[in-house]
Amino acid sequence: MSVQFIGMIQPHEVSETITRKGPAVDPAYVRVFAQAHEHAGFDRILVPASSSSPDTLLTVNYAAAVTDKIKFLLAHRPGFVAPTLAARQLATLDHYTGGRVAVHYITGGSDEDQQRDGDFVGHDERYARTDEYLGLLRQVWTADKPFDHEGAYYRVKGAWSEVKPVQAPYVPIYFGGASAPALQVAGKHADVYALWGESLEQAGDLVRRVRAEAARHGRTVQFSISFRPILGATEDEAWARAYRILEETRRLRVDQGYARGGPQQSEGARRLLADAAKGDRVDEHLWTAIARETGGRSNTTSLVGTPEQVANALLKYYDLGITTFLIRGFDPLLDTIAYGRDLLPLVRAKVAEREAARAAQPAERKAA
Repeated sequence: MSVQFIGMIQPHEVSETITRKGPAVDPAYVRVFAQAHEHAGFDRILVPASSSSPDTLLTVNYAAAVTDKIKFLLAHRPGFVAPTLAARQLATLDHYTGGRVAVHYITGGSDEDQQRDGDFVGHDERYARTDEYLGLLRQVWTADKPFDHEGAYYRVKGAWSEVKPVQAPYVPIYFGGASAPALQVAGKHADVYALWGESLEQAGDLVRRVRAEAARHGRTVQFSISFRPILGATEDEAWARAYRILEETRRLRVDQGYARGGPQQSEGARRLLADAAKGDRVDEHLWTAIARETGGRSNTTSLVGTPEQVANALLKYYDLGITTFLIRGFDPLLDTIAYGRDLLPLVRAKVAEREAARAAQPAERKAA
């Protein structure tokens, strides 16, 4: 198995430790940020979505125009655009980017955030809607003639698209969500299932459960996991930086009027907080303090240590069957450069060594 790295860009500079300055859309920053990922050797870049963020499809379109080969992962929320229209939009984008697009479908773990866009459907029902939505998308992308559909959430007659994705049979589907309804949708539709940065024990459990759901549909799924690596020349230096990041996060949250993070309304957040309840340090290099501080919001767990230590920690997740790592820093642009210099080549070399050793084992046993 090969290893893949996904980064993340936003349309302006911001993080838990950096307050946004300037406009919500900064084209110059997007250009530099996307090009930095390409130069660093990332395989793909996520463009995240929320109810208040700039449009992801247009951001991907711009970032693709200022890069040459790096691929993109566009965050998309089912339920706000008709699936037939979304299918044509995404297939068109796939053409304009030369087949460099995948889509991460985010059903929504927060009622509050969904309601800002006028969506008052409950949590479990949102996943039922996503199930039907993804089925319709795939049908539009692959149908060789017009079709009708009448379901619980969508009804179309004579649906057809003259534009099909460059990638066959369709634009790759990434999917997240750790609740029982989410896992059912993942097993049925996901090409890649995305986890937040959980402990080895919890991540292994989730991998097994998603595989079991996929097997019910005669499918296999790949896996991605998200971390915020904090690197240092020495382990002490890395931990010192981690605690500076925690203090700055706390300071900015107070300045911005946020209380200490209460639990985010999602199963993924609950799982991060369950790890955080075990202590700030889990599995030797997994650091949960930022997740605890922010209520489990987004991918807020870190792997802390030297590049060698963090690479070895990632390999343990690779051994669970997780072959894609979504990594981003608290100093987004500078950390991207550092990852490309110090971490990505090291992980790739270790994975190559491991796979070469595995490939040699049958031959060695046969010779013996």
